[in-house]
Amino acid sequence: MSHTPIDYSQLFRLDGRTVVVIGAGSGIGRESAQALAAQGAHVVVADYSLEGAEATVALITERGGVAEAVELNVLDDAAVEAAAERFGTASALVFTAATNVRKRMDDYSLDEFDRVVNLNLRASFQLIRRFGARFAANGGGSIVGFASIRAQVVEPGQGVYAATKAGLVQLAKTAAAEYGAQGVRVNVVAPGVVETPLTAQIKANDEWYGAYAEKAALGRWARPDELAGAVVYLASDASSFVTGSTLFVDGGWTAIDGRFTPPAS
Repeated sequence: MSHTPIDYSQLFRLDGRTVVVIGAGSGIGRESAQALAAQGAHVVVADYSLEGAEATVALITERGGVAEAVELNVLDDAAVEAAAERFGTASALVFTAATNVRKRMDDYSLDEFDRVVNLNLRASFQLIRRFGARFAANGGGSIVGFASIRAQVVEPGQGVYAATKAGLVQLAKTAAAEYGAQGVRVNVVAPGVVETPLTAQIKANDEWYGAYAEKAALGRWARPDELAGAVVYLASDASSFVTGSTLFVDGGWTAIDGRFTPPAS
């Protein structure tokens, strides 16, 4: 079977495509939106904070990119359905919205449990299936969620957050299986520790910050912009045969034990 030669110079380009980024008003989502726009995508910058979304759009347009701001509460099922209907012809969906309550299990209230599960897992479920169905009906697309190293390795105080991220990994695998025949790919990025508002509590504690930096093979935390390349890869044709996968961007955190470096001989 003949195959048209690939123009590798265009492998990551997104010209003429629309990409929806939910949670793009700050942090990893904002950096991802800028990176996607730089590759030629028309970026729909969606966030709970319209002000944050508009600030991201300003960053994109001042560099010659194309973007629009949309206010979206992912906990509102009707709003998610409307967004999927409106942007169902996009080529990709990226979503980063998440929250965490750092408490040991004995200290967790059920209200806190519901808050973390509803945003991290229930909303992800709704986004994946609503956009997945639209993409499937419109010839395919790429869905990129954000899990965490906590989907695989945990520590005290991370139980509920870790459970939601592990759940997201399994939802993505299932969606990859269910929508794959219609050309929809579903993957997740799993960051390590990233300097974002969500980790401000840790960053403020020098001992805690240093311990996390030493755990990674690279000896430091990630910057939000260091996740953007993974997003562009998964949203573009560069990953055309990648689905149901978890891409770790963790500085080697999950690759090594990290607590002791033995002598070489």
